[in-house]
This record gives sequence, C-alpha cells and structure tokens, in this order.
Amino acid sequence: MGNVLRLGRVELNVLDLDQSVDYYTNVIGLEETGRAGNSVYLKAWDEFDHHSLILTKSNKAGLVHMAFKVESLDDLAYYEKKVEEFGCTTSRISSHSRLAEGEAVHFILPTGHHCELYYEIGFLGTAVGTRNPHPWPLTAKGIAPHRLDHLLLTGDDLKTVTRFFVEVLNFKQSEKVVTEGEEQLLGSFLFSSNKAHDIAFVHGPDAKLHHVAFHVDSLHDVFKAADLLSMHKVPFDVTPTRHGITRGQTIYFFDPSGNRNEAFAGGYMAFRDMPTITWDASEIGTGIFYHRRELSESFMKALT
Repeated sequence: MGNVLRLGRVELNVLDLDQSVDYYTNVIGLEETGRAGNSVYLKAWDEFDHHSLILTKSNKAGLVHMAFKVESLDDLAYYEKKVEEFGCTTSRISSHSRLAEGEAVHFILPTGHHCELYYEIGFLGTAVGTRNPHPWPLTAKGIAPHRLDHLLLTGDDLKTVTRFFVEVLNFKQSEKVVTEGEEQLLGSFLFSSNKAHDIAFVHGPDAKLHHVAFHVDSLHDVFKAADLLSMHKVPFDVTPTRHGITRGQTIYFFDPSGNRNEAFAGGYMAFRDMPTITWDASEIGTGIFYHRRELSESFMKALT
C-alpha cells in the first residue's frame, strides 16, 4: 500500500507577477528559490524541499494545481492504478517539466481541481539547518510561516470527492458538516499526516479555491500577522479568531490577485483511529468562527 506524506506544493495564478512576488516574500515571508518562464518558485523557511508555492502569471487568479508528496517512487504507479480504477483519467508529467520537480501523476478530482502526486523534488534544507539548529532564523521577515499547511477548496459533490480521498489516497476524514439527517455533506476535512486537515472541501462551485493556509506557531503569531498585514495595507477578510472546526487560531486576508490566504496556528493532532467529528449545518457559523458564531458574506462568496 502506498503512503501520501503531505500536501507538498500549490501553484497559483496571479495577475501581476512582480507585485505578487513582493507580497509573498516581504509580507508572507517566503524565500524565492527559482524562476522559469512565467513562474516563480518559493518556500517557507522551515521546509526542506525546493519549493511549496509556485506563482504563475495569468489573466485570472486561482488554483492551477495542488500536489501531494508520496513516500516512494513505487507509490506513483500504485496510486496511478487506484486513481484510474476510481474512474479518473491520469497522465504522467515528465521529470523537470517544472523547476526541480521529478515525474508526477496528474489527474482531475471529482470537483474539477487539478491534482498531482510526486516523489522526487529538489532538496534545499531549512534556514536553520539540521545540526544544532536555532529555533528560528535571524533572517526571518514578514509573517514568516513555518510551512504550507493546507488548502480549502469548493465543489458540488463532496461525498464523491471525500470517497476519492479516503478510498483511493487513504486519507481519513477528521470532521464533517452535514444537513439534518446527514442527507447532504456541506463540509469535509481530510488528513493524511497528523494535522487536523491537509485538505478540506466546502459546498460551492466546482474547481474554485477558497484559501491557501500557512502554518505559524501560536496565537501570538496570528496577531503579529494581523499587525504586519495592517502595516502593509493588505485587505483582510477575517481578523484574528478561533475555529470550532479543527480548534485552530486564524486570520484570513487576500493576496494582490484576490487569492485568499490564511495564517493558521494550533489545531489538534489527528490520528487515524479517531472518530469523525460531526457538525450540524445549523452550527456551521460556530464551527468556522467560534467567537462570532456566524459566517460573513465575503467568506462564502470570495473565491478564485
């Protein structure tokens, strides 16, 4: 059986590449690791791989693709067969089609999102190294997240996409949001590591991005992020608060192209033998924003 280790990378379309690179390096605090064509590659200071974020110039914002790293090269063939048995068409992306990336298996999820699995990627190491490391680098700037944390996407058929991640990729569902009688699934939170979620889906139009989240240490870092965002006049969606779902601390804001970002801290550790936590649709406001207990219009409608 194969093993999906983690969400490894996300590629985003951006409208103004130079402005976006300035934002993601100086405000978010990522490191630029390379350029090729109309794309720029970046990583967080505590990530080992060459990149976790690709920014590609386009005339519209949104998600180009996401990719999950698997444990071995043999896992690519294993999952390629499983994906095809589920009914999704696969294709192989050749090694070095993008900077520092090995061969990947590409497919389209039931929600219309482009997804890849890969094993090989260039290795740069963290900013503090692996021998007698400091807890954080003196060169850190901006929000300075540790890593890419998770994605939230929207789709119409959440039952099928959940079944895909559970049956094909061996994810577990940590939490779900359901209508009365559990007739309709409105939210699905899924993990392959031990985070509360590596990817999540909420009901909405297919093939849309809700947000890309970056991990920070604590609520203090969420408030520090809020200060920095205000200093840089970055538009907010939601100021610091807590989630009921995942129990994480959070702040939401928008990059220059309108892609929503999140600085996310905390959240519980998830284990494969835990039962799925269920939220009633009537309590979704509390589930998402535990203090405010209601959803804002922008949170539901601002998608790219």
